[in-house]
Amino acid sequence: MKQSKPILRALAGETLPTPPIWMMRQAGRYLPEYRATRAEAGDFLSLCYNSDLATEVTLQPIRRYSFDASILFADILLLPQALGVNLWFVTGEGPRLSTITDAAGFAKLKGKDDIHEHLAPIYQTVRNLAQSLPGQTTLIGFAGAPWTVATYMIAGRGTPDQAPAHLLKSEDLPVFEALIDLITEATIEYLSQQILAGAEVVKLFDSWAGSLRNNDFQKYALAPTKRIISALKLRHPDTPIIAFPREAGDKYIGFAKATGADCVAIDNSVSAEWTAQNVQVDGCVQGNLASRHMVTGGQALIDETTEIVKTLANGPHIFNLGHGITPDADPENVQLMIDTVRSCT
Repeated sequence: MKQSKPILRALAGETLPTPPIWMMRQAGRYLPEYRATRAEAGDFLSLCYNSDLATEVTLQPIRRYSFDASILFADILLLPQALGVNLWFVTGEGPRLSTITDAAGFAKLKGKDDIHEHLAPIYQTVRNLAQSLPGQTTLIGFAGAPWTVATYMIAGRGTPDQAPAHLLKSEDLPVFEALIDLITEATIEYLSQQILAGAEVVKLFDSWAGSLRNNDFQKYALAPTKRIISALKLRHPDTPIIAFPREAGDKYIGFAKATGADCVAIDNSVSAEWTAQNVQVDGCVQGNLASRHMVTGGQALIDETTEIVKTLANGPHIFNLGHGITPDADPENVQLMIDTVRSCT
């Protein structure tokens, strides 16, 4: 069965006549059924840690759209919470965390092997999904990449330029690098447990990779990704891994070969034509329709979707957005995107 799943075929390097489709954040606030389930849970974190409800919201977009993959409903900041950081969400503003900015704060964190009791509900959600998904639907697990997770742990929130993390890197490199190392090792353990629970693919989201310049990108985006992938491949050699160093620009080139990733997800700051010439030559790519089209729809959505599918048709490709779908998206536009992709061939 696994060998016939479209996404697994693409990840193995096969060029398919119609690219498989899923969307980042496909279970989310743009769907009325998600909003109802979240209201039942009470708040976002309660939803993440309620395995039954998290399973339900993960399945909702599969029932509605028949995507080729389902991605675990969770959050990249559950791992820092498992490491001992305080985490809460402010309505309309996003996550807040207690900060790690010095050696004393770092010393209070838990070790990589002490995270699993806290994350047990997440592993249960994966097990639930492995039993509940349609036979052709691939189950994707995920985690945040170390640099991106570290930026939140250092700043205590999302920031436009990740300045607090860059500052700590320049002012206290030993603490910064110790934090990157701990997140890296904990991410290996976290994703390994997701795979053992039933995830068929895992993805690393490095949402803020684009703010790393020059050698810092190699040291804190590429190198930790390579370390995570190498460790996971030793334990789970048949599990494909997608890497997403968002807004990497020219640094997308060679990223798959350098890290061992089976697929590189591309944001929409680079064109499909550039991606075909520079990234897809090394294997599977994922992307990269601009998320705004899920809001605006219309002929522009059809034209851009068609252009991406046709431009990337000569190599392995998973159709996706260049970033997550936004809460103001129109569910009808998602269906239009899917219909367009599947009618292109």
